Amino acid sequence: MGRSRGRRAAVGGLGGTSVSSQLTLKVPPEAAELTGMASVMVCDDAALHRDTVRRVVSLLPGIDRVITAGSGEEAIARFEADRPDLVLMDVRMPGIGGVEAARRLMSTHPGATVVMLTVATDPEAVGWAVVSGARGYIAKDATREELAAMISLVLGTVQQPVAARATPEGRRPVLTQREQQVLEGMCRGQSNGEIGRSLFLSEDTIKTHARRLFRKLGAADRAAAVATGFRWGMLT
Repeated sequence: MGRSRGRRAAVGGLGGTSVSSQLTLKVPPEAAELTGMASVMVCDDAALHRDTVRRVVSLLPGIDRVITAGSGEEAIARFEADRPDLVLMDVRMPGIGGVEAARRLMSTHPGATVVMLTVATDPEAVGWAVVSGARGYIAKDATREELAAMISLVLGTVQQPVAARATPEGRRPVLTQREQQVLEGMCRGQSNGEIGRSLFLSEDTIKTHARRLFRKLGAADRAAAVATGFRWGMLT
């Protein structure tokens, strides 16, 4: 399965429903056909958070295997044996820590795809996450939808090209310019507020566009909207 060095996924200070409090993902059944099957490693020294993220990721379409590690050292050892397509790596852990583990992984395996898990209120950790060479970072208190959208973005760029994927049946939805911009912001992992600031619009206006977007795409949430956007070729 080839990998691409495409966009960074950056989500910080997201708030909302914590991934630890909501585990059921609302994804359309056809989303499971989006791409080939992929494997993900979740590395976090906090067992509760590690298991929560593992369960959320295991529910995503296209994910057939989720493995876990409790330290940077274990992540490196398990990567050698399991070669996951994506590694979600906590920044701050005992031992060599996530940043050094990510650096060693990508030094030894240049094709490794790593996204760092950070605390949104820790700007230093966010900086190190980017410096480490990771594809991006996501806040540890991100909502399940935001986590799913980020993984869809990253794995969507490392698997088969959009043009080679099967498209859904029926007529392609027609989005307005604003709806397309909102969808692209979701794909980048931006919150409604961040999308609004980039477009000079209020957060309430973005929410209105998002509701219309979801209705047109038949999507229940951000993850489903991003997945459907990739299938229709609206996102690349």
